[in-house]
Amino acid sequence: MNISNKDRVEIELGQKHIIIQRRYEAVGAFNDLLIAIWFLIGSFFFLSSSLVTDGTWLFIAGSAQLLIKPCIKLTSLIHVNRVLATQNSGENRTNAESSNFEIAA
Repeated sequence: MNISNKDRVEIELGQKHIIIQRRYEAVGAFNDLLIAIWFLIGSFFFLSSSLVTDGTWLFIAGSAQLLIKPCIKLTSLIHVNRVLATQNSGENRTNAESSNFEIAA
């Protein structure tokens, strides 16, 4: 597949964006690991009739953590959006200050 220059999109990512994104990815990966653990242990608990109730609670815990996944993603998107908005407003203020300086000089 050949991509022409007009099809390319260049995005400038700041260091803050990358740090924030990696932190949320780490939280998401840890959440996924816990989900897998709860479901795996719960599955083994279903092999013994005396542990079925405990296995059911582990499945409920894993299912509740599945709800956390989109919350982590949404929080990440909102956080990054706010940081980028703050960066952009800071750049706009800097540009306005420098243009004011140039006019005054």
